[in-house]
Amino acid sequence: MAASTDTVSTNREARLNALYDRLKENDLAPYWAVDSGNKNDEDGQVLKGAHAVPYHWKYSDIEPILYEAAELITMDDSERRSVVLLNPGLAPVRATVSSLYTAYRLNDPREIMPPHRHSINAVRMGLTGTQNFTGVEGENITFGPGDLVLTPADAWHNHGNHGDDFAVNVSVLDLPLSEFLNAASFEHDYVEEDAGEKVSLAEQSAKYAEDYSGKVYGHSGLLPRFVDHVRGTGLHSPKYVYRWDETRSLLDEFRDHDGSQWDAIQLEYRDPISGRTVVPSMTFFGQLLRPGEKTLPQRQNASLVCIAFEGKGRTVVDDVTMEWEPFDAIAVPGGSWFHHENLSASEDAILFVTSDEPTLGALGFHRRWGKTDGGDIVRLD
Repeated sequence: MAASTDTVSTNREARLNALYDRLKENDLAPYWAVDSGNKNDEDGQVLKGAHAVPYHWKYSDIEPILYEAAELITMDDSERRSVVLLNPGLAPVRATVSSLYTAYRLNDPREIMPPHRHSINAVRMGLTGTQNFTGVEGENITFGPGDLVLTPADAWHNHGNHGDDFAVNVSVLDLPLSEFLNAASFEHDYVEEDAGEKVSLAEQSAKYAEDYSGKVYGHSGLLPRFVDHVRGTGLHSPKYVYRWDETRSLLDEFRDHDGSQWDAIQLEYRDPISGRTVVPSMTFFGQLLRPGEKTLPQRQNASLVCIAFEGKGRTVVDDVTMEWEPFDAIAVPGGSWFHHENLSASEDAILFVTSDEPTLGALGFHRRWGKTDGGDIVRLD
């Protein structure tokens, strides 16, 4: 006699459960629809990794922690003393968005950390103080608020403060990306040769004139032919510091331009020799939102970290609304709809934006869409 339909169904369910147990025991996974009520459920099975979420870090919360850490952790305790922005959607991984790592650091007066280098690309932007210091491959760079300093992959560098007041800066690195690709490494054994002997030093000797980057690359359209423009690995910009006064001045010059409905007035930092992004994995923007300006929503698969630099504004990421002030940080995960608003009717608002767009672009993955005034979705890139 044939088995009843209920018996067959129960037997199948039991066998399926046993099959799933065997897959799990052998570190295997199914690629088929597990939930028959969920259309294309098999695709969902491979898209269940951890994802960054929209998030807002307030500088008013970060600043007192920086000062307390400076009291409690000295250079004798640790060569590093930074506060890292951890996206709760990616915890326990130390990442701000999926491919980018952001950290704030306060330097005590006259505090210099020993040189080191890493396979990770990094930039550092001054927030407070005029005597933030970074030495990069023998170019000693003193920088202030808004100045952007590169520490490209494999470049020896050291950080600190040459002034008598506290100084705060923020760094963005491609650390999560390089770690995912098994490419992250650090070196701390910096030495220089002196009279034929290798000597360990706490600070790099100067090999270039002060503000070498500005003197060689700070004149738009004019390029000295008597210097070697290949520095470090040659995969990054030879200009190691981009001064804020130049960026701010150019933003001002374009304030009467129509700009972009999705990006307002936005400048991208570029390699003055090749025209490429300043490092291969990340790109950086200065973004001006004029008084009362509100961008149209856009969505891209690049991930962004936005640091508020001037003014007050609002960023809406999917359904999350975040109102920011100077030095706050906003995580915009790839795949999210977002827009920015300047909340002031009389003052500018400026964002410093980091994106992993170059990595996606190099692999042919980058996609970007925008909504029109009428609500239609159009392809932007």
